[in-house]
Amino acid sequence: MTTPRPTATPQLAAPQPTTPRPTATAQPTTTARATTVPQPRAALDGSVSVSVPVSVSGSVSGSGSGAPGNLAAYLDDLAERRGWGGRVAFHQGHQGWTHGEVHALAAQAAGVLAGHGVRPGDRVLLALPDGIAWVTAFLGIARLGAVAVLVNPELPAAEHAFMAEDTGAVLCLTGPGLEDRFAERARLGADQFLALAPTAVPAPAHPVDADAPLYVQYTSGTTGRPKGVVHTHGDPKAYHDLIGRRLLGITEDDVTLSVSKLYFAYGFGNAFVFPLFSGSSAVLVDRRPTPAAVDELVARHRVTLLYSVPSAFAALVADRGSGHAACFASVRAAVSAGEGMPDELGQRVGELLGAPVLEQIGSTEAGHAFCANSLGHNRPGTVGRPVPGFEVEVRDRAGRPVSDGEEGELWVRGPTVTAGYLNRPEETERTLVGGWLATHDRARREPDGAYRHLGRTDDMEMVGGITVSPLEVEAVLRAHPAVREVAVAAVTDGRGFSRLRAFVVPVSSPADGLSDDLVALARDRLAAFKVPRSVSFVPSLPRTSTGKLRRHLVRQGAW
Repeated sequence: MTTPRPTATPQLAAPQPTTPRPTATAQPTTTARATTVPQPRAALDGSVSVSVPVSVSGSVSGSGSGAPGNLAAYLDDLAERRGWGGRVAFHQGHQGWTHGEVHALAAQAAGVLAGHGVRPGDRVLLALPDGIAWVTAFLGIARLGAVAVLVNPELPAAEHAFMAEDTGAVLCLTGPGLEDRFAERARLGADQFLALAPTAVPAPAHPVDADAPLYVQYTSGTTGRPKGVVHTHGDPKAYHDLIGRRLLGITEDDVTLSVSKLYFAYGFGNAFVFPLFSGSSAVLVDRRPTPAAVDELVARHRVTLLYSVPSAFAALVADRGSGHAACFASVRAAVSAGEGMPDELGQRVGELLGAPVLEQIGSTEAGHAFCANSLGHNRPGTVGRPVPGFEVEVRDRAGRPVSDGEEGELWVRGPTVTAGYLNRPEETERTLVGGWLATHDRARREPDGAYRHLGRTDDMEMVGGITVSPLEVEAVLRAHPAVREVAVAAVTDGRGFSRLRAFVVPVSSPADGLSDDLVALARDRLAAFKVPRSVSFVPSLPRTSTGKLRRHLVRQGAW
């Protein structure tokens, strides 16, 4: 039985620095403060807790009994105690950084951030691709007791602006080409950040409790506006202990490659949390790797754990003969999440890799997986059993648990389920009830205790392992003068994968090229994964007597 967190709407408290912040144009200083300065800690309920002094020695109190306290300081100490300092933690391109180097750079990164005015409780937006800058920036933010805002750097400017405003970010760390997106806020490019870090004076770790806010990740909202999910300094240790160590048996000899990126919950656990807590290493790639790149990276680094989504696994096996490929000889397990894995594909992936394929399901709200297959118990075609420490129920529309074999909605509670959405009290109240999270996933429980995922219950679509709001896409397409009505849904293609399709009721007979024009309009205004792959023109859309769209019929193409 788990002890649920109190349900609340997080209001990240505004810090009250005792010294003026540098302005956006101020030059960074890398000189550490020489005195002990009280700083407030942001609490999940929006209050500011009792000020805790920043120790110039960098020591962190309140982390006994295995509780992590400040995550960055805990990981630094863990690597030293376990003797991992000389082991490679991250590979990028043809370079590698040891655990010792990563934590030393993180302390210097904290010095750079402090020089740019970042204080405990502040929010710092990370719009960076996967790489050593992302890793050291996140750890530097954690070290200061600040809160990292993890965003996909490929999102449109409007979404970045919303996330910066929603969190009140005081500094934005930006990847290539994004430097001008946050003109009204203090910002720092990745190249400048990496250039400053090696000469910066390391900043001391700020003492925090394990339940202090650590990072915010965004998940799509039903209105198209993303929702900020708050996780704590204690959550990553739980991801590792319950999933990485217990279910996957990760050791310091493992090498990870994750197609899912660090700014997603799945990739954050796979390629950041698990390596740092286990002394193992991860291969970081700034873009989604092609199948040829996966082959090369796995062979070069002797990858043992390959994390991906079914659509990427499908690309990996495409145009290959049956049987095992020698380049994957080092792989001991593949992990799949984000969308359902067709049975035939799972079998082909297993044959190609010569390793078991373990499906799991999780969410941004849960932080990582809450149901998973393991090396000791793998049920292909299901997402496995509840992760130890989690409770999972399938409920009907009235919220009552159903019997095995009956379909319903997955409800979850466990040690890492968020306390609520940032600044969204109504959505928090609807989604989190008595510590239980309504996942909006349809499922049924098999007699052996494994769960079979059956799709989504709400107006969200899952495409390529990423949740997309069709309402947001529809709003863009509806702006075209030739569109009377539009509905967007994920439909299954010939290979069994979900692809976005726009069903359009045109104002008049559609002109030649209208399909291309609509796709181009979406591509101009939306992130790539939100762009429909195809457009179908229809005379009408299925609606209820009150005019509400019957989206389930749109998905089926049956009306």
